[in-house]
Amino acid sequence: MAVAAVTSGGRKRLMREEDMTKVEFETSEEVDVTPTFDTMGLREDLLRGVYAYGFEKPSAIQQRAIKQIIKGRDVIAQSQSGTGKTATFCVSVLQCLDIQVRETQALILAPTRELAGQIQKVLLALGDYMNVQCHACIGGTNVGEDIRKLDYGQHVVSGTPGRVFDMIRRRSLRTRAIKMLVLDEADEMLNKGFKEQIYDILEMTNKFMTDPIRILVKRDELTLEGIKQFFVAVEREEWKFDTLCDLYDTLTITQAVIFCNTKRKVDWLTEKMREANFTVSSMHGDMPQKERESIMKEFRSGASRVLISTDVWARGLDVPQVSLIINYDLPNNRELYIHRIGRSGRYGRKGVAINFVKNDDIRILRDIEQYYSTQIDEMPMNVADLI
Repeated sequence: MAVAAVTSGGRKRLMREEDMTKVEFETSEEVDVTPTFDTMGLREDLLRGVYAYGFEKPSAIQQRAIKQIIKGRDVIAQSQSGTGKTATFCVSVLQCLDIQVRETQALILAPTRELAGQIQKVLLALGDYMNVQCHACIGGTNVGEDIRKLDYGQHVVSGTPGRVFDMIRRRSLRTRAIKMLVLDEADEMLNKGFKEQIYDILEMTNKFMTDPIRILVKRDELTLEGIKQFFVAVEREEWKFDTLCDLYDTLTITQAVIFCNTKRKVDWLTEKMREANFTVSSMHGDMPQKERESIMKEFRSGASRVLISTDVWARGLDVPQVSLIINYDLPNNRELYIHRIGRSGRYGRKGVAINFVKNDDIRILRDIEQYYSTQIDEMPMNVADLI
């Protein structure tokens, strides 16, 4: 069984039974580059799905990782947000399926329900011509429905570790035919305390990584290209709100996501914007699953144009129309910065990011600038023309 661990950014956690030491690695020497989807040896019905999904040319990580995963190698793939990691393992998983066998052949674990749901959607879209069965096993949903879907037979299951482990324990999710296991955002999952459950699942699927091949796409090849980054200096925290109100008409030219660092701040800002008669949606991790789903659905469809959120939105959720990100609060660490604004210019799409900074935030902003070798200028008056 092949295992793929997919992580973002900076440093990488390698999975070892005895320790989770942080290591940095270079791409393994035997990794070659496959420049087009046509030369990857993909099945015809999958290739149709790839092009129908809107892909034209594989990204750097896709050019290096897909063939290795298809070969059955254990792979650790690391690259920044917005570089096509999800599609990398989705294409690889679909290529390796035997559609005639209605059993779970691939298991994909993700740290959040939203990400597991998004992965299921990508699999179904790419596998549209293959008649693939794919189910998302996530907490906060009906257990009976999960059991019914799994009994029907699913080629691929994506899910969060807790619910997946529960389904394996109940013997509703049978692991005998699993030949591929993917840990998406592996670094985040291990940080979030899923370590025990992940090991239990690995135990039940009889496999740890052996001699994994490593694929690293360096930071400078990546997503800040094409994203114009600006800052607005505010002397006091309360001035941020007035600045946001002034920008509102600019936000609704396209779709925008506004990031705050806490759930309380999201609720406060949402209420304050609505009191001022601005239309906004909001989302954070304390909301019930159903509510988060309907908010995402509205936002995807364009029915709502401005979303205020915590970093729950920043990992792995792609809405193509989003071309403006506002950091109402600067993120607490540098990695989160690229997760947030990496949303706004994925796959070469242009984007604008605006950072609200108080005097004591300037140092953090300069640190981010230096870390990503990028430039963050003061916001010009004509910012609307850039979106």
